[in-house]
Amino acid sequence: MRMLMVAALAMTASAALADDVDDAHRLAVSGRDSYWNCLAREYQSEGNKGMSGPDFTSRIASVCPSERQSFRVALVDFLSLQFPSVDSGAHMTTANNAIAAAQKDVVTAFINHKAAAK
Repeated sequence: MRMLMVAALAMTASAALADDVDDAHRLAVSGRDSYWNCLAREYQSEGNKGMSGPDFTSRIASVCPSERQSFRVALVDFLSLQFPSVDSGAHMTTANNAIAAAQKDVVTAFINHKAAAK
C-alpha cells in the first residue's frame, strides 16, 4: 500500500512539473512574440528612415525595455525548469544571446532594406 502511495505521489509530482514546464514554455514564447512585435514596430517607425546603420543599431539596443526584460525572465524561467541541472548563468547567457540575435536580425533587415533602396 505504501509503495502505491509513493508511486501515485511521484506521478502527480511529475505531471505537475510537466504542466509547469508547459506553462513556462508558453510564457517564453509569448514573451518572445511581444519582444519581436515591439522590434517590428520600431523597425517600421517613420523616424528611422534617415538613420544610419550605426544609429539604428544603437536605437534598437535601447527600445522595448519592458518587452525585452519580460522575454529574458520568461526564457530563463523556462530553461531553469526544463534543464534544472544547468547553471542559471548559462540560462541567462542563452536568453541574452536570443535577445542579441533578435536585435541583429532587425538591424540586418534595416541595413539590407536601406541598401536595396539606393
